[in-house]
Amino acid sequence: MANLIIILAEASGEAHAAPKAFGMDATVWVSIAMLVFLGILVWKGVPKMIGAMLDKRIAEISKQLDEAEQLRLDAESLKAEYEAKLADAAKEAEEMRARADAEAEALVAKAKADATQLIARRKQMAEERIAAAEAGALAEVRTAAAKAATDAAAALIAAKHDAAADRALVDQAIAAVAKS
Repeated sequence: MANLIIILAEASGEAHAAPKAFGMDATVWVSIAMLVFLGILVWKGVPKMIGAMLDKRIAEISKQLDEAEQLRLDAESLKAEYEAKLADAAKEAEEMRARADAEAEALVAKAKADATQLIARRKQMAEERIAAAEAGALAEVRTAAAKAATDAAAALIAAKHDAAADRALVDQAIAAVAKS
């Protein structure tokens, strides 16, 4: 209600007196109260407590930063380890590919060599068969020629020789054997 009276008095344009106690106005009393409050805070050690709380918080933050730094270092070491493993795996894969290529080349070379040997063996066998067939045919021809010659000689001898000529030939052969 007093506020309402003050507002009405101001609105009517009347001058009023500022409240004072012990000769000091409200601004001085608020300043004194503030100084007393700050003095009590200093006397009770509130700035030290605030400093201690801030130091504690700084220590916690520093600890968290150290942990974060350690985690970062661990992550970097794990990253390096996995990069090394990846590089080893890539190297091993490259070595396996090189070995597979070498084995494939060796198998191809062996297959070519085996095919060449097989062709050579088959050629040799064919040549041997041809030679055997030629030898067989030659033997048959010789046998047939010998038989034909024997038959022809027998026919000639039978036609041109008689028993007296045979006796003379036998006597000559005996004489030749006796001289030797």
